[in-house]
Amino acid sequence: MSESKSTLYDVGDGMAGCGPIFPEGGFEKNSLRKQVFEHVRGNGSVARSDIARALSISAGSVTGIAAELIAAGLIQEIEDPDREITVRGRPPVALAIVPDSFHVIGIHLANERHSAILTDSIGTVLAETTHSACAPKRPVSDLIDEIILLVTDLLKIAGMALNQISAIGIGIAGLVDHTTGTVAWSPLLSEANVKLAGTIEARTGTPVFIDNDANIVTLAELWFGGGRTNSNFAVMTVEHGVGMGLVLNNRLFRGARGMGLELGHTKVQIGGALCRCGQRGCLEAYLADYALIKEAASALDLTAIGTEKNTMERLSAASKSGDPAAQAIFENAAKYLILGLANIVQLFDPGLIIVSGGHIRYDNLDNIDLGAEAHKLTLNSNINACEVALHAWDGLVWARGASALALSAATDYFTRESR
Repeated sequence: MSESKSTLYDVGDGMAGCGPIFPEGGFEKNSLRKQVFEHVRGNGSVARSDIARALSISAGSVTGIAAELIAAGLIQEIEDPDREITVRGRPPVALAIVPDSFHVIGIHLANERHSAILTDSIGTVLAETTHSACAPKRPVSDLIDEIILLVTDLLKIAGMALNQISAIGIGIAGLVDHTTGTVAWSPLLSEANVKLAGTIEARTGTPVFIDNDANIVTLAELWFGGGRTNSNFAVMTVEHGVGMGLVLNNRLFRGARGMGLELGHTKVQIGGALCRCGQRGCLEAYLADYALIKEAASALDLTAIGTEKNTMERLSAASKSGDPAAQAIFENAAKYLILGLANIVQLFDPGLIIVSGGHIRYDNLDNIDLGAEAHKLTLNSNINACEVALHAWDGLVWARGASALALSAATDYFTRESR
């Protein structure tokens, strides 16, 4: 075994210590109030003693924090379903979240159909709706009108008022700066560098949080799906576009400016196929729905079909019926899917990659070991392949992820010490 070596870098500023220097207030840490609240919510119900053990804090600390959260109307005592009464007196109790302590809305803005849900503080869906989208590219004022219609419809279905909503989360395709709420570019908008979150917040009077749609799918997996028990995993979304989300140590990674992990716009062929972003050779120009439809238009008589979904369904049916041209389209797409997975493995080495998308069911991937095939294209072929899971779902999962964005923001607010 070779001896390890380290290098001492002299930054020349005389500063003591080592490691990152965070700006004031920029530390990534949660208050004990938030830790207790999230532990209770994550487990459904939990005894005080179990909270103390899980968070490595004293029983007295848990008792005090629980009293504060109960007084604030955020948690409540319930009969503990996991403990039997062994002595006389008060029955054993557990802590649980008060479901109606706050409510949020999650919205996904899509190419053909928008979706939205309204949930309580434990993520229970109380109302849902979908609306047809307008033209693929529209002025921001038109998109905001579409959003207001979704919110109005949800509130009517739920029988609630806007002032009962604590936060609104929105997912949209494109380059999104989550911190500032700015959409630098989106295929849905005719304008660039749009301060979308602030504009909607001004219209609704409700805090608005916005993110890239691949990130909200990743949040859906982290909060409600296969990522709940995984600290480190990646999500690759394949639908109208190709996106990626990454969770490191149970946190969504966004990059320095909140606009990283644009897997669909990594280049796989210099000067290759034209992507909807205006550049050539992007991965999604060979893998996304619109790329497959473009191929089908030249290879098959599918130009008469109106919607993208119907066209994809007809293309899938042709492939399953044995049409060689349709099968070749999906086989080529599968090669690029494997290439994208291999690049994720090589760059991030996650334990799990979840491939999500409405048309995953069309790709005829049942006979392909995606993890093994992707692993062949990496330098790590001598170790176990990364697990790859396929998750096909309907459009509401995007809104679920957007609701997680809003739930996270509302949780931060209501569990602050000052509250």
